[in-house]
Amino acid sequence: MTQPSYALASRLTPRARTLILLALSLGGFAIGTSEFASMGLMLEISRGLSISETQVGHLISAYAVGVVVGAPLLAFIGAGVSRRTLLLALMGFYAIGNLASALAPGYGSMLLARFVAGLPHGAYFGVAMLVAAAISPPGQRGAAVSKILLGLSIAILVGNPLTTWLGQQFSWRTAFGLVSILAIVTVAMIARFLLPDPDEVRSSPM
Repeated sequence: MTQPSYALASRLTPRARTLILLALSLGGFAIGTSEFASMGLMLEISRGLSISETQVGHLISAYAVGVVVGAPLLAFIGAGVSRRTLLLALMGFYAIGNLASALAPGYGSMLLARFVAGLPHGAYFGVAMLVAAAISPPGQRGAAVSKILLGLSIAILVGNPLTTWLGQQFSWRTAFGLVSILAIVTVAMIARFLLPDPDEVRSSPM
């Protein structure tokens, strides 16, 4: 990953900075919610796909493997890409992975969908933290970075119980569909409020 350039911070109003941080935190919330959704809905997924709870555990593991594979791989691939473009691509990919999870007709397709959904996880947080630092004045960078992780904390406290309830009341597919919508909203907010940074320093993967 490239180091953050702080010239962008001086060109943003406090309102724009707040909206960008909100968008980045929403992305963290979506990721945290999706990461643990399968745990709260094991029985519902088991029944819905006619698979064992052990196989649902494999779905959780597939997501974790995606995280491990995706973090270094996407960091390498995206090294020369602007952080704004990379964030849009990562969250767009996350929306697709979770939509595929919501629509998966069977165990094999669900296993692949959860692996794909896990790929952007680590890279997103790395890039989001760099962006949070780049858009913030020097004395506020630590607080800005912590707000990204706050989205993940809120997902554990609120997002996961909510998706578990929705999955039990309606369908387990609702949980992943909701995450996909949150990811799309994140993409829209980043595209709208995060300005391209002409002073951003790029790096080469080689």
